[in-house]
Amino acid sequence: MKPTSQPASAWKVAVVGLGYVGLPLAMHIHEKGFPVMGFDKDVRKIRMLRAGKSYIPDVPSSAVRHAMRSETFWADEPTGVIAGADYIIVSVPTPLDRRGDPDLTAMKRAASFVARHLRRGQTVVFESSTYPGTLEEVIRPIMEESGMEAGTDYYLGYSPERIDPGNDRFPIESIPKVVSGLTEACLERVNALYSRLFRRTVPVSRPRVAEMCKLFENIQRLVNISLVNELDGICEKMGIDFWETLQAASTKPFGFTPYWPGPGIGGHCIPVDPLYFQWKAKQFGAASKLIGAASRINDEMPRRVAERVARAVGDGKADWRKGQGKVLAIGLAYKKDVNDIRESAAVDVFTLLAAQGYELEFSDPHVSSVTAGGKKYVSKKLTPELLRTADAVVILTDHSDIDWEMVQSYAKRVVDTRGVLRRQMRRDAI
Repeated sequence: MKPTSQPASAWKVAVVGLGYVGLPLAMHIHEKGFPVMGFDKDVRKIRMLRAGKSYIPDVPSSAVRHAMRSETFWADEPTGVIAGADYIIVSVPTPLDRRGDPDLTAMKRAASFVARHLRRGQTVVFESSTYPGTLEEVIRPIMEESGMEAGTDYYLGYSPERIDPGNDRFPIESIPKVVSGLTEACLERVNALYSRLFRRTVPVSRPRVAEMCKLFENIQRLVNISLVNELDGICEKMGIDFWETLQAASTKPFGFTPYWPGPGIGGHCIPVDPLYFQWKAKQFGAASKLIGAASRINDEMPRRVAERVARAVGDGKADWRKGQGKVLAIGLAYKKDVNDIRESAAVDVFTLLAAQGYELEFSDPHVSSVTAGGKKYVSKKLTPELLRTADAVVILTDHSDIDWEMVQSYAKRVVDTRGVLRRQMRRDAI
């Protein structure tokens, strides 16, 4: 079954949600020769794109300017123009609500928007991370308020995003793309486009398999990172350098994958996706004890790091709750080389220190400001003087564009949660 009567090169693709996943995907689709219309309710993003500016490190402003100058890429707030697309890809946030349950508000609103303008023959693909069954149980009923039936009048599928912000080792095209459809006809339509965008597609039997695939990828990372964070703390008490242990263990060429300690797990996926699974599992009278334990360990990490900082400020004698001294935090993004602070453990550490009354400053080349304890902090340029005036420096994010030799040379005391100075010392010794 052919997706449309048009040649593939003429398919128009709409991307709903131009965030950390949607914008790189939209740019990639355009680079592949497809006309692209991007939609986002955030007017600031639309204005920046129209001005030729990018708000995401993975997408250079030069690429935005090139796309906007063409006649085949445009960005706007959600409008009825979307009816002119052959394919519609939805990539919107799926966070947790205040109770820690899945918040599908943005996903439902996007589905309602698409359904209002749905026309026969269109293919709609959701990429937002979510629990198994969402497409069939939540999205399909909303879509079919249009009066059309999936698999006959229009086509509906799910393909989990796999973009890794800040990782230039794996271009978007090179990452295998899991695809699914509500029916066989839906799967054919979804695969017809994605096979032209990615070097390899991985079709699966049902959307809930694709949804679970995304959750499992991040469950695996949560469990393993929480494990090394826990062992790092235990080894510190035992007088064992766990970083050196990991480096030695990682030389094993089979059966071992290294994961590295840090201040906790952040970002939109790893801290959130496992809890989506737990929420869904409870509907079946089940829950993962391992996920529960890993989540608790991860939640404890910011407090543990704050305690380490307090000991550093007091040269091992301070009560971390007294908050006496000046602390400089390096990096508040949730991971290196991005400007994303969603669910950032680094921000959690910073907020804990602010609550205890420490004099705080931070330096992050990718994050301009942050609010902690009701106060706005602005990123400072990292200089020898800034380092010298701090009683302790805590490295929370190991950005590539930071002068780590300068940090090592001028900081009085350093709490290195990322092992970046250890890596620097090893490079210097080679």
